[in-house]
Amino acid sequence: MDKRINLRDFSMLIALILIAAYFYSQDSRFLSSRNLAQLGIELSATAVLGLGMLLVILPGHIDLSVGSGVGLIGAVAAVLIVNSDWSALPALALTSVLSVVIYTAMGFIIIKERVPAFIITLGGLLVFKGAHWLVIKSETVPVAPGGEGNLYSSLTTYYLPNGFGYALAAACIAAIGHFMWRGHRRRTARGLSSDAELIFLRWFLSSQIILLFVLVMNQYKGVPLAALLLGLVALLVHVLLTQTRLGRYLYAIGGNEEAALVAGVPVSRVVIGAFALMGVIVALAGFLQTAFGGATTTTTGQLMELDAIAACVIGGTSLKGGQGSVVGVLFGALIMAMLLNGMTLLAVSPEQKFIARGLVLALAVWMDVRLSQVRTA
Repeated sequence: MDKRINLRDFSMLIALILIAAYFYSQDSRFLSSRNLAQLGIELSATAVLGLGMLLVILPGHIDLSVGSGVGLIGAVAAVLIVNSDWSALPALALTSVLSVVIYTAMGFIIIKERVPAFIITLGGLLVFKGAHWLVIKSETVPVAPGGEGNLYSSLTTYYLPNGFGYALAAACIAAIGHFMWRGHRRRTARGLSSDAELIFLRWFLSSQIILLFVLVMNQYKGVPLAALLLGLVALLVHVLLTQTRLGRYLYAIGGNEEAALVAGVPVSRVVIGAFALMGVIVALAGFLQTAFGGATTTTTGQLMELDAIAACVIGGTSLKGGQGSVVGVLFGALIMAMLLNGMTLLAVSPEQKFIARGLVLALAVWMDVRLSQVRTA
């Protein structure tokens, strides 16, 4: 087993440290518990959407409609709650089902009618954007006017009690250790190499990060509910990709679809299933983004599809499919969120924000290609 330390494995961590150090040097409030809590909430919707994008990219597809989908689904829920006097839970449940139906249908068209995902989802982007504006009548619909609207907005305004945060951290650390040790035993049982010391080091570092996160959040108001939802989605997607047959199929299809077909992989069902899961994630991201903004407007969800794709690419996901991980997507999303949060703190103009986001994405792809070449050399 090659135990050499490779710069590529630490490039994202180095980038995070450099970004944090720069913004802290410009404004010490960047690393305050208040701003970090805000960062955790801002990160949630983008990172959740990035995890859904990972499921679609792994088998070699793409989804350009998710930003507009976030705006549409969040708007439907807001209108049902605020303008139609629905209870929050039924409204959120109904719109979640609607999202799953829509994205399953798109997956079905892509597979059964052999229409490129790029074209179908580009059409979806336009259709969902127009439907979103029709639903809200091109006006602003607030989601926290009182009553059930407050329950909707609590997705990004509620903080867990301190004691519950520490209990949750302990549960997460135990779960991570269980899955890591289980994977180690499986590999050794099959005669594959597995470094127990490296696994322990990864578990130890993960545990320290989780504990530090909870400690910092508790210095403000506690762990944000939005961050907890992100953690749950990340855990579920990680288990799906590493512990289930569906996850193995997604990687196999992205690696070589023809070989996967010959091996008996049900390609059509797997890809349609990936888009159905994307529907679930778009619904959750839509609720989080709308709740965070406090209202649904014509700009809700705008360009979020690009942020989701950027999070995947920065995190090492191949746009050709077959390569990517949950941890990588989380790092990629955090890099983008830190960049935007820091620029907002420094009152950087919107024009400069767009330029910076584009440069970071291009630089991340370049670094990934260059470091991959070094690794294989």
